[in-house]
Amino acid sequence: MIVFTCAGCGAALTAPLARVALPVHAHQQYGHELLPPLMEPGTCAIDPEPFCGPADAVVIAPGDARGTALIPGRYGGYCLGLTGCDGPNLACERCARPVGTRVDDCSLWQAVRLRPDAVRAVPGGAPDPPVLEWGELRRARPAVPPVEDPGLWSPLWEASAAAALPRLLALSGGARPRVPGGLLATVFGRPLDALLPPGPARGELALAGPGLPPAGGAIALVPRHPQTGGAWPSGTGRDVPLDAGVWLHLAFHRPRPPDTVLPAEVRRDDPRPRVPYAPFQPDWHLFRDALARLPDTGEPWLRAVRDRFAARPHGPPF
Repeated sequence: MIVFTCAGCGAALTAPLARVALPVHAHQQYGHELLPPLMEPGTCAIDPEPFCGPADAVVIAPGDARGTALIPGRYGGYCLGLTGCDGPNLACERCARPVGTRVDDCSLWQAVRLRPDAVRAVPGGAPDPPVLEWGELRRARPAVPPVEDPGLWSPLWEASAAAALPRLLALSGGARPRVPGGLLATVFGRPLDALLPPGPARGELALAGPGLPPAGGAIALVPRHPQTGGAWPSGTGRDVPLDAGVWLHLAFHRPRPPDTVLPAEVRRDDPRPRVPYAPFQPDWHLFRDALARLPDTGEPWLRAVRDRFAARPHGPPF
């Protein structure tokens, strides 16, 4: 474990933390309401490209901050709260040195972002928690349902799909893969139809990972390790990582049987599944950023996808 201290006076600014991978939704803007914390308690991640401030910011949960105070007058925000885009808004309580930013605004995941030039990492006095084995994933991590009340698609699903789509496109070779029915078709079918050129399907998309059969030659949707950020190795070289919670739901959730086959007492106690009120759409801002990081292979169909997006930079491409 590590503790981040003030580079000026040495005061502790965080609880002991274990470093994990930056969550896939770290740069997401979603809806128009306050969102939960980005980071789990007791964890930190490095953000190489924050939306405000210097590169390699240290991201933590707000509840893990220690010995900091808001800087008077630094109240700039996107809507009704704080984002820090007018400069750091947190200072060390001991020496008043600006050390980071409290992000607390509509549409943004709650976080504290520490400036890398203002803090130092020191040993926290306890060992890091053990890295989960892949076989432990299902027991140790919760699956994330795709729909939230009152019928909104989960922002984590929208972010995870957006981050996965560019690699899926690259592995497709420009031909639409066959997508199994159900949630996989809901999440990836329409975007692939919109982005890839028309023509017969070639290859297929399949789930693969711990507890599932091998994907063979299919493009494999695999879990991303929540601590290391590594993708589960299918052995095919055609892996597309998804957030572990999203993957767990896709891989192991079984839909409730139709009401016609359930006894009345079960229907009474088992709530109906949430139904989304709109079609699924990956987060197109995150898709745009992930597409920009995809190497240019010179493929005409991929260049056409980029050109189409460049022509409509502020509209969804799906």
